[in-house]
Amino acid sequence: MRRHGLLLLVLFTAGASFAQNKKKAVFIIADGISADVIESLNTPNMAAIAKTGAYIRAYVGGEKGGYSQTPTISAVGYNSVLTGTWANKHNVWDNDIAAPNYHYQTIFRILKEQHPEKKTAIYSSWTDNRTKLVGDGMAATGNIKFDYKYDGYELDTVKFPQDKGRDFMEKIDDLVATEAANSIRKDAPDLSWVYLEYTDDMGHMYGDSPQFHNAIRKLDDKIGRIWEAIQYRQKEHKEDWLIIITTDHGRDEHSGKGHGGQTARQRSGWIVTNQAKLNNYAQYYYPGVVDIMPTIARFMDLRLPLHVSRESDGIALTGKVSVAQPTLLKAPGQLDLSWKAMDKEGTVKIWLASTNKYKEGGEDEYKMVAEVPVTREHYQIDIKDTPSEFYKVVLEGKENMVNRWIVKEKKK
Repeated sequence: MRRHGLLLLVLFTAGASFAQNKKKAVFIIADGISADVIESLNTPNMAAIAKTGAYIRAYVGGEKGGYSQTPTISAVGYNSVLTGTWANKHNVWDNDIAAPNYHYQTIFRILKEQHPEKKTAIYSSWTDNRTKLVGDGMAATGNIKFDYKYDGYELDTVKFPQDKGRDFMEKIDDLVATEAANSIRKDAPDLSWVYLEYTDDMGHMYGDSPQFHNAIRKLDDKIGRIWEAIQYRQKEHKEDWLIIITTDHGRDEHSGKGHGGQTARQRSGWIVTNQAKLNNYAQYYYPGVVDIMPTIARFMDLRLPLHVSRESDGIALTGKVSVAQPTLLKAPGQLDLSWKAMDKEGTVKIWLASTNKYKEGGEDEYKMVAEVPVTREHYQIDIKDTPSEFYKVVLEGKENMVNRWIVKEKKK
């Protein structure tokens, strides 16, 4: 009888542990708020989240002056968050979203292809986020479908008549946040995206102003509702939740009304998360918004496919990291490669390809040219027998991969 009791106790404990480890994630994109502004205002709800986790600055816009330089424009930034790549890969260059390259997979596709039973949700004012960026129901994205979708409210001009002051957009954001909070509380999707627009509207109209600051305070109230719903799920259902809040671009230095360029303020973003144990990469370097996708994947125990890992421009902000900060220079007959060792243990494998078939949905042929101690932080790759105007180099450490390209400069 005692053995039966012990067995029941073990089963109960295992069940409780399983419930506790059920992982859910939500990311919120708050449009158009540079880091200096968010840091200057009292935002108690985001501050409460950061107190349990962290606040860090995170840049947008790719590498300034490099092959990955990316316009600091809304849809462009959203897709960098979704795919963990910059615009030279995901191919969204403006808000028209004319030709996204769906070979660079979003976090939603990665989740659904590995766990089709898991539920996804989007709460957004802009239908293009779902239909064009994520590619809801498209053959090109593997026909993935959102399980819960609350969007397109701006199309209802009866319920939300469009006034010049854009007060209707604040009402829509309010509804989006309410639907998100209610759905998280009731349905608890495994992965959710919340998009809130009104702050960018006020930035465009008024620049650095009381109106813009007031919009951010209202944003914080909306985030507070979503955070309360998450806390409810954590307490009542013993779920493990990740929340990440970020922005898509900053604002211009002159007035705060514009964005799209590569000045420091337009490139300045930020991340608020409830995850307290950020790794040494997140703490000592300057993360980018492309780091959000691999962070979500790692939290949810998703395995990034090899082809995704090789192309990803992001590094997870939590857990162990082997390598970061790759640099690559071309010299006669060789590529000069360097990196930073985030973990002093183990080796790094160096892979080389001289094609970009992946862009068209093909497979690049990588050759391993060396395996060296990760602490070496430097290697010269002989390319005398691999003449090309284009090279991809991937560094594969025990815990992560990073990549760097050599791209022929276009004639001006």
